[in-house]
Amino acid sequence: MTAQLWSLAQMRAQAEPRPTAMDGLAFASGVLLVLIYSQGWLGPVMGYGAATQEGPLIRLIYFPAYFAGLFLVLTALPRTIEGLVRSPLLLVLLGLVAVSWFWSVDPSATVRRFVALGFTSLGGVALAARFRWPTFAELVATAFAVLAVLSVLMALAKPEWGLMTREFPGAWRGLWLEKNNLGGNMTVGFGFCVAAAVLAPQRRKMWAAFALLCVLLVAASTSKTSLVVLLLTVGCMGFVWLVHRGPAAGVSAAWVGLVGLFLIAAIWLFAADAVFDFLGKDATLTGRTEIWDGINRVMVGHAWTGYGYGAIWDDTDAFAPLAWITHYAGFRANHAHNGWMEIWLNIGLIGVIAFGLWFTETWMRTLWATFSGDEGAWVALPFVAAYSIAMLTESITLNWHDMRWVLFVAVAVKLALGDPQPARWVRFNSAMP
Repeated sequence: MTAQLWSLAQMRAQAEPRPTAMDGLAFASGVLLVLIYSQGWLGPVMGYGAATQEGPLIRLIYFPAYFAGLFLVLTALPRTIEGLVRSPLLLVLLGLVAVSWFWSVDPSATVRRFVALGFTSLGGVALAARFRWPTFAELVATAFAVLAVLSVLMALAKPEWGLMTREFPGAWRGLWLEKNNLGGNMTVGFGFCVAAAVLAPQRRKMWAAFALLCVLLVAASTSKTSLVVLLLTVGCMGFVWLVHRGPAAGVSAAWVGLVGLFLIAAIWLFAADAVFDFLGKDATLTGRTEIWDGINRVMVGHAWTGYGYGAIWDDTDAFAPLAWITHYAGFRANHAHNGWMEIWLNIGLIGVIAFGLWFTETWMRTLWATFSGDEGAWVALPFVAAYSIAMLTESITLNWHDMRWVLFVAVAVKLALGDPQPARWVRFNSAMP
């Protein structure tokens, strides 16, 4: 069965029409978009000591990503519109962000960041609309291959930038500001490189080599959390492989997955201290639980609406919500360190419910793609699973200029859209016995 799948993939690649110059330009635009939103340039350009995500120069650097997204939209306008129509909850979320201006504690910041979020999200929709699953996997894998190679060069050629110096000296951080950024990004890159190796077998060896490079960089980062997510990604890839082998293997894989979930829940409930020790964390998750306690307190009276999109973390007034969160946490945080909490702060429980519905819908589509044999499962299941874990401790949801939000939007919309079948592939498919 597996040999037949590889053979089918190779025959399908031969049946595809040859890419045009416009296809090449669109591919390059997509790679540029992912590279810019990766923020791997932030430290090298702005300096590792004082790099931030705000400022006029930094905003200008994102403009090419905006233009790349708009270009992709123009090359696939009908599919882009269809993708938006099939993703009404994404439109609801963007609408809630827009109307939060009316109650925002910083209306100017809300307007500015709504525009940034709109372009960021549109980039994800454009990727889903413009590219089929194999090309999408290779596009993202190409971006991560570039980031991985540059991270190695940075660590070797300029170790005072590419390696951690004060905290965790010697740990690799590559292009990013700290080691967990390198580890987290390389786990995502690993998943897309493996998916590209499966969906583009004519370049399988190349993508396998880049997947191995991503694994080595995760190890060099010494990020244990990233290592756990990497193992989860590998497990998801194995799950897809088993399910796609046939019904019997699919049922077995489902039972293994269910047992695995129960084991994870049991370990978390009864051996959490051992997990924290392995990850090098304390029971507060390095102060995150104090931040969450502060957020719970300041949301009293604002639970349904929040404080306005992007309006919390720069408000330095002595009586602003940030001041109270800082008081309860004992230090100043830059974000909620939890995707759900960040949405709650920004647009309230209404936003949390809207995203929860879309998140659930995306998971249902991901499982359907997995058990129906859709090739998109090689991309969707590992990424959505890793994203679900990452958003528990990082604010990567409904976030402007965030690569993982771009990819989540792209995967979710792509699952809703499906892949169009070019005429040559339709003829080839109809000729199959």
